[in-house]
Amino acid sequence: MSYSNLRRGRVSLSHHVYLVTIVTLQRKPLFNDLRLGRCVVNTMRDLDKAMVCTTHAFVIMPDHVHWLFALGTELTLSKLVQRCKGNAARKINTLLGTSASVWQPAFHDHAIRSDESLIVLARYVIMNPVRAGLVQRIGEYPLWDAVWV
Repeated sequence: MSYSNLRRGRVSLSHHVYLVTIVTLQRKPLFNDLRLGRCVVNTMRDLDKAMVCTTHAFVIMPDHVHWLFALGTELTLSKLVQRCKGNAARKINTLLGTSASVWQPAFHDHAIRSDESLIVLARYVIMNPVRAGLVQRIGEYPLWDAVWV
């Protein structure tokens, strides 16, 4: 799928909830290294503290991130994801002592409809490591969180 196809129909609405998937460059499994995954977690938490979004749930898989959040009023959806990717990449590169690209240039988003249950979506998001066979129970996986748990 081309990058322009990913942007087609994208709407950025303040206070709206989105499920975003961000993929590492060439699907490199960077987040098998827990330290690198924590860089992404800390970046999302920093964005929450800055009140540019409100994270409902996330899971950091070895080569991609699923992030369920409500968009704030300061940034568009694209700008928020760009800030997340850029800040996380800087932290990762500082930790590794490199300046390599971390992420694929685009991202996938799904604007959540009002009739979709956020709790059901959050459960779906955080159960990714179990469905992928990485762990038997989600409590065994270190890189996830949800406000309802």
